Amino acid sequence: MNLVDKINAKSVRKDIPDFRVGDTVRVDYQIVEGKNTRIQAFEGLVTEMKGGSIGRTFTVRKKSGSVPVKRVFKANSPLIDKITVVRKGYVRRSKLHFIDKMAKEYNVKERN
Repeated sequence: MNLVDKINAKSVRKDIPDFRVGDTVRVDYQIVEGKNTRIQAFEGLVTEMKGGSIGRTFTVRKKSGSVPVKRVFKANSPLIDKITVVRKGYVRRSKLHFIDKMAKEYNVKERN
């Protein structure tokens, strides 16, 4: 194991649950507004996951009213308070970019 791998291994968070593309997750994220910090929940469908180890990111998509909102989170960020898997979904794609172009809502099958 070289020096870079040792430094990355220290920074990787161990408290993040296993989740995949198609799962519905709730991310409790710290928002900093001036001197105040608050925790805001962002719940939606995981549409893509990229990277590995320290640089792992995932995209969560939700509908706020009738407007779709996508947000990219760094999995090992210290600003993430906790990640909760609300529902496990089964999809046959690794990235769900086609959801933005669909006219109707996309239904994800339940996974055991």
